[in-house]
Amino acid sequence: MATQSKSVYVDEDVGKDDTTANGTDSSPYKSLLYAFIHHPPTDGSQYLTRKSETGPVSEDGDPAARLEWKIATKSAYKKATNLYEQHQRKAARGDQLAVREKEEADKRKLVLEEAKKVKIVQDPLLPKPVHIYLNEKDPKLVKLRSGDSKNDVDYSDGRGSRVRVCGRIHRLRSQKDVIFITLQDGYGFLQCVLTGPLVQTYDAMTLTLETSIQIFGEMWEVPPKQHAPDDRELHADYFEVIGKAAGDKEAITTRVAKDSDPQTLLDNRHLVLRGEVSSSVMKVRAAVLRAFRHSYEEIKPQCLEVTPPCMVQTQVEGGATLFSLEYYGQQAYLTQSSQLYLETCLASLGNVFCVAPSFRAEKAHTRRHLSEYTHIEAELDFITFDDLLDHLEVVMCSVIDIILGDVKIAKLVYELNRDFKAPERPFMRMKYADAIDWLVEHDIKNEEGETHKFGDDIAEAAERRMTDIINRPIFLTHFPVEIKAFYMQKDQNDLRVTESVDCLMPGVGEIVGGSMRMTDYDELLAAYNREGIDPEPYYWYTDQRKFVPAQSTWYFSDADSLSGMEHHHMVATGLDLSDFLHGCVEDIR
Repeated sequence: MATQSKSVYVDEDVGKDDTTANGTDSSPYKSLLYAFIHHPPTDGSQYLTRKSETGPVSEDGDPAARLEWKIATKSAYKKATNLYEQHQRKAARGDQLAVREKEEADKRKLVLEEAKKVKIVQDPLLPKPVHIYLNEKDPKLVKLRSGDSKNDVDYSDGRGSRVRVCGRIHRLRSQKDVIFITLQDGYGFLQCVLTGPLVQTYDAMTLTLETSIQIFGEMWEVPPKQHAPDDRELHADYFEVIGKAAGDKEAITTRVAKDSDPQTLLDNRHLVLRGEVSSSVMKVRAAVLRAFRHSYEEIKPQCLEVTPPCMVQTQVEGGATLFSLEYYGQQAYLTQSSQLYLETCLASLGNVFCVAPSFRAEKAHTRRHLSEYTHIEAELDFITFDDLLDHLEVVMCSVIDIILGDVKIAKLVYELNRDFKAPERPFMRMKYADAIDWLVEHDIKNEEGETHKFGDDIAEAAERRMTDIINRPIFLTHFPVEIKAFYMQKDQNDLRVTESVDCLMPGVGEIVGGSMRMTDYDELLAAYNREGIDPEPYYWYTDQRKFVPAQSTWYFSDADSLSGMEHHHMVATGLDLSDFLHGCVEDIR
């Protein structure tokens, strides 16, 4: 007796190609292909289709005709058959791949089980190793073997030093009978070569990036036409895994892949720091701070380093950007700047500077807005405004000269920013009013799309465009009183403006800002009143005007603006104390 065919229903308008549908008239599929997959044509199924909402109506216009189930057309059946055959072939390939992967996994499992039986021990007859860091190049400690040898390790004539090195695996390349490891210890890199029984061990077969390891072996010159860090490599005779890093889905290359979005990199800065770019940025940044301290030691007169507080009860740059906290029942803030405290040191210590964190509660996502950054600030006594500009130029150029004079750091600078150029001296000096005229002449609009006018706070975009076109360092001076802080001295030749300065660098923007101090007691009280500031918490600062004020000045830079020589890398990863708002809480907690 013939088998009764089963009807499978497909509604191209309201059907569903998922597990909620079963192919009945009350729960139809959406496509004929999906119906074929779950009810193959070989089982004698009959396929009924319709378009219940968009199908043709009857000749008299009755939409009920759309609800009629009809046997699939030959063309639709043929098309679905071709797609179904492609699906079957793809599924077959997937099944074959799964089988192969399982076979390979089983085979590797057996190999690893055998590898566990391979044990390696140090040869007590070998020379005693010298422990070195990876940047060690003293020929008295590290002699490089060259030439040929039948053995990968051969101490017979003492031509190569036997050393012990420790580090983490930065790069890893495994071949049939050899494993190449690039080791990193924070001081340098070293290529290590494992051969023979060493590569047959379980530990060698399961090495992962960032695994910490110590390796013993002989130092060799790299063979001709081959490349390795410092043109040398270690031929291992023994190794020990100190700590194994995660692999597979948890591998560091998965957590912080090269194409990861910025937020992922920010959330994983603790891992990003292990990369060559990020670690190079940190080293250059440290060199910038060292160079500043050295410059302040060498300049005449010297500047003494002091350490102002981070928790304060006063504002410097406006109350809207203060991080507030309760300090034993009193209102306190994280400092916006240490400048007011620096001024209190002048009378007894002379010129002073500090390298300290500053905080700004600015909820913005730009490269110019950081919640925390490292401030370099200085306070100078008995000085004129022109003296200040001369001093700034000397210090900045000295810092850059010191950095580029260090061969290792200079190499990192040019690796990070191949187009970096030391600033051209002398720096151009341009008054704010002249800058407004320049922007008008060059048709550079303000943020509202209007022509610049005196009194505008020139936005960063316009400032940078002007600086890049002029292509020279610029001391932009004499800003209007209304857009500058309350403590800045007015220019006696033009009381509309202050004796203030921003230093603008091509390709970077503002890197330094400063001003002369207001010295008159009554004028300072009037400034408090103008800005709506309660003078009570500032009593100690106001006292500076009572007890023989001098003509003094202040300026600042942040370490990361001056690290603009690194181009975009510092900003892309938000490293160290310079935190982007997003990701800050996760990494500090």
